[in-house]
Amino acid sequence: MANVEHLTKLKQGSVKWSEWLGCNEQTIPDFRQANLSRTNLAGVDLAQANLNSANLDRADLTSANLAQANLQFAQLIDAKLAQANLSNADLRQAYLIDADLTEINAIAADFREANCRCANLKEANLIGTLMRKVNLQQANLTAVKLHRSNLSEANLVEANLNQAELINANLYDAELIGAFFYQANLTKVNAIKVHASKTYCFAANLSEANLKKSDFRWSNLTYANLRDANLIGANLRGANLSQADLKGANLEGANFKGANLTKADLRGANFKGANLQDAIFKNTKLQGTIMPDGTKHF
Repeated sequence: MANVEHLTKLKQGSVKWSEWLGCNEQTIPDFRQANLSRTNLAGVDLAQANLNSANLDRADLTSANLAQANLQFAQLIDAKLAQANLSNADLRQAYLIDADLTEINAIAADFREANCRCANLKEANLIGTLMRKVNLQQANLTAVKLHRSNLSEANLVEANLNQAELINANLYDAELIGAFFYQANLTKVNAIKVHASKTYCFAANLSEANLKKSDFRWSNLTYANLRDANLIGANLRGANLSQADLKGANLEGANFKGANLTKADLRGANFKGANLQDAIFKNTKLQGTIMPDGTKHF
């Protein structure tokens, strides 16, 4: 349960709270299971505070300092957290449905199994975050920074990741069906076994990505950069890869049935054992490409 004294001081407003903090610097604020729904906490310093299981639904935490705070199991449904500092915060299994998380600083925060469905994380800094099994279905992740973040088994169905940066991120076995990755940077991403059918990856950068056994059926990869990518056993049936760059990509055993490879650059790519039935190769660059039967195209 929350500390009554701490809760009383907090509800007296940001000025009184700051004064109390200044006199109790060694005290960790305790708001466990506190009901702070609809409370105005904009700009308040809650660094290292214990907000485990607290109710912060529709609370205003705009620009609040929640660095290293414990928000595990906290309810933040429709809460306002724009530009808040959540670096190193613990948000495991927190409820952030419809929350405003635009431009937050959440470097190295822990979002494992959190529910962020329909949340707005536009331009958020999520570098190095732990997001295994997080629910980001239909979330707005436009221009977010997710370098080196762990999104394995995450739910990103129909999420907007346009112009997002996921360099060296881990998306192993993630659900990306219907997601948007326009001009996103996924260089060297680990996306083994991702379920990414019907995704929009126009002009996305997937160079050196590990996409082994991934499912990109019916996806739009027009102008995508897949240079030196690993697509062994991937399913690209019906995908649009027109004008895509696949130079040096490993496509062994991949399924390209009905795929559109018009004007794609396949120089040096390896199609050994791949299914190219009904694939379109109009004006495609094939110099040095290894064909399904193992022969090299000259």
